[in-house]
Amino acid sequence: MAESSISVDLFNSGQVFACLGFLEAADVLCGDAEGGFDWGDEVEVRFCLRAGGEQNPFEAVMEFLARAEVKAVVPQGWRPKKEPTKAKDKEKLEQELCQQEQSEVFPAASPETNSAMPIQLTDGKKRIVLGHWADGSSRNEFKLYAGNRSALGIATAMQEGIARIWKKQQNNLIERPFGITTPMAGSFNFDPRGAWTPIDAGYSPNEQKHRVAASPFVEILAAWGLENARPDEFETRKVRYAAWGVTLPPVLARVALIGRVSTVPMKQFRFELDMSGKNKVTTFAEQETIHD
Repeated sequence: MAESSISVDLFNSGQVFACLGFLEAADVLCGDAEGGFDWGDEVEVRFCLRAGGEQNPFEAVMEFLARAEVKAVVPQGWRPKKEPTKAKDKEKLEQELCQQEQSEVFPAASPETNSAMPIQLTDGKKRIVLGHWADGSSRNEFKLYAGNRSALGIATAMQEGIARIWKKQQNNLIERPFGITTPMAGSFNFDPRGAWTPIDAGYSPNEQKHRVAASPFVEILAAWGLENARPDEFETRKVRYAAWGVTLPPVLARVALIGRVSTVPMKQFRFELDMSGKNKVTTFAEQETIHD
């Protein structure tokens, strides 16, 4: 077994979701993973993770993401119901179709466009499918991005950013994977450090083609963490989540994320989703209660 810990901001919901993502990823890639939060030092809360093998589990997960190939997962024989008419858009569609992995099973009804398709991450050995935003069950999909953006485009930009900073700052990332931000063309909107509204920014970064800095590791790992869990949404765009104070396996950590494991120390937080055009964006949270 290998064990390590990283610094985490509990008031950043994306980082907490991403910690669950690290746990889920380490369980798949290394086996026998357990993780939990240590707030003994309130100045620097840590997320502790242990998993099978001798490699640092955080390093193993980030190494996988840095070399992973991203593809969209689509129903067998899928094409959009409304084909583009402009040559530029046709070319873009054909490029995206080449990046798709066809599947006989799909989590929801066949979509009209490719914006909400699940994605596949693979390094040639492991194959991971993520797609909570395409969940056709009764669970809330917690899809924050909107418009004509696709999960494939967002995840591809995330992976490129991950590969770039992993190559240049590997040692720093192993110590503080959430601490390094980079300008990104798009995101799943999980990291509030990269969130903006036109009112707050004073203009629209999208219209000016300006990139906003955030953590690609927070973004992609939060998506991984929410594959089998969802935060508690209540009232109008209000969200509640929790951090657990002991190490738990993924199956229990998923329940702990919404504060439903009453037998362990727990810190509970809430935040409001803001709106940036049609997109929902996370904001920094405030603490609600502590269960010791």
